[in-house]
Amino acid sequence: MNILIIGGAGYIGSHVAREFLDRKHSVTVFDNLSSGLRENIFEGEEHFVLGDILNYNQLLSAMKGGFDGLVHLAAFKAAGESMIAPEKYSLNNISGTINILNGALETGIKYVVFSSSAAVYGEPQYLPIDEKHPADPENYYGFTKLEIERIMLWYDKLKGLRYASLRYFNAAGYDLMGRISGLEQNPSNLLPVVMETAIGKRKEVQIFGNDYDTPDGTCIRDYIHVSDLAAGHVAALEYIAAADKSLTVNLGSEEGVSVLEMIETARHITGVDIPARITGRRAGDPARLTASAQAAKKVLGWQQKYSGVQTLLASTWEAYKRNRRSV
Repeated sequence: MNILIIGGAGYIGSHVAREFLDRKHSVTVFDNLSSGLRENIFEGEEHFVLGDILNYNQLLSAMKGGFDGLVHLAAFKAAGESMIAPEKYSLNNISGTINILNGALETGIKYVVFSSSAAVYGEPQYLPIDEKHPADPENYYGFTKLEIERIMLWYDKLKGLRYASLRYFNAAGYDLMGRISGLEQNPSNLLPVVMETAIGKRKEVQIFGNDYDTPDGTCIRDYIHVSDLAAGHVAALEYIAAADKSLTVNLGSEEGVSVLEMIETARHITGVDIPARITGRRAGDPARLTASAQAAKKVLGWQQKYSGVQTLLASTWEAYKRNRRSV
């Protein structure tokens, strides 16, 4: 198939593009490079269009490429920022997505894969979280993702635009073949923060609370390798194209890793005594978050292959070392 990947120069987007190319699909990337990197574009293997989803003319021009489907990864994603700048998230995430959906209708693109988020669920009422769990976001970022899902449901009902909404848990790791080294810009997630500390870019890792009801007192999260996540995008697009119906599924590892476990494993893998300091809890941080990905396994035939903590950290460390050597 001929696929347009919107936001394909970013951390997740570049891995998704790589997976589609590895599966012999044709790929074009559309990205404004606000957080994506030019080095994440695979020269000679795909096309690249510089543009912004808020510029409808740019978007529409790019979408007139005879695409069978598109992947949308162009949302802003910092939960904390969304609580102080909701207007920014409304404009880019919601208005930008409406541009994408309208452009798809205008250019005859029939299938959309959307990068949603576990943030749509909010505080867990039970674990593991499955797709039947109530959706009650605790931050504005999560609200925008849920609102987009609701909009896509109506476009499906009214216009027949089929979509797959993939509710990510915590994406981590890097391509195991070392083909992607462009690092996330100003990261806030645990693994890149740990790695920036390991290479000396940060002074320390802050651990937000060690008095939770968990074995070591620190929060437990579900981390999924970005290559497993990318495989889920390909499987989802192929499914909705073959079945001609939409779906919403979780993508997670179904395993929980604590903050301290992640830091200790990183120390072992990097050989660096990574400094860490306990600070106060952050508001809204649940003790545990783990996914049920049974629906994705059953419907898509999807499996996690690389999401063990050792592989997550080793592949990330290799990317940071390659990046450091190239500077």
